[in-house]
Amino acid sequence: MRPIAPRRLPLLLAALLAFGLATPAGAEIYSFTDENGVMHFSNVPTDERYVPLTGPSAGVKRAVAGPSNTPVEPRTKAQYGGIIEEIARAYGLESALIHAVVSVESAYRVTAVSKKGAGGLMQLMPETAQRYGVTDRLDPVQNLHGGARYLSDLLKMFNGDMRLTLAAYNAGENNVIKYGNQIPPFQETRAYVPKVMELYRKYQASPKLTSSRRGV
Repeated sequence: MRPIAPRRLPLLLAALLAFGLATPAGAEIYSFTDENGVMHFSNVPTDERYVPLTGPSAGVKRAVAGPSNTPVEPRTKAQYGGIIEEIARAYGLESALIHAVVSVESAYRVTAVSKKGAGGLMQLMPETAQRYGVTDRLDPVQNLHGGARYLSDLLKMFNGDMRLTLAAYNAGENNVIKYGNQIPPFQETRAYVPKVMELYRKYQASPKLTSSRRGV
């Protein structure tokens, strides 16, 4: 399928909106633009990237494939709030930390897979998944358990140093050790750590995310 030419987009949207007005009450048209710039439209959103084009939910932003710096839709984050709270308590973590990692790693896209092969909400590599008994990395509960256990182990390994823990989560603990327990000189890792830390502090300040602090 070829990308839609920008000059034709207004005409296409007008036609789609007209179609939407002719559909039964409550029906919506959904759309998304893929990695090749191709726009897709459907009234049956079989792909989770679809967002409403018409109807009461139109205009709501939705997460895209991670790692990502796009805004996370609040109700997407809320969807996993309960299980993240439980998992945070189980491994002695702050739920704010798990939310921050998930936000940056996958923007809450369960099926997100990176070019390097990391998959799921917390972007587990196959080796890490195997280490923590995760048999299906795209299963959100298994993925969250595996990622949280890894974070917990890294925090212990680096004596609670959050920055080194996040650096190890991104680049591997061996690289952090190799560079003298410092953040490795990798561009991705040096951008990743402050990005997660910023969201971590933001989520710490959120009343809905503060009930699962370390030691509580």
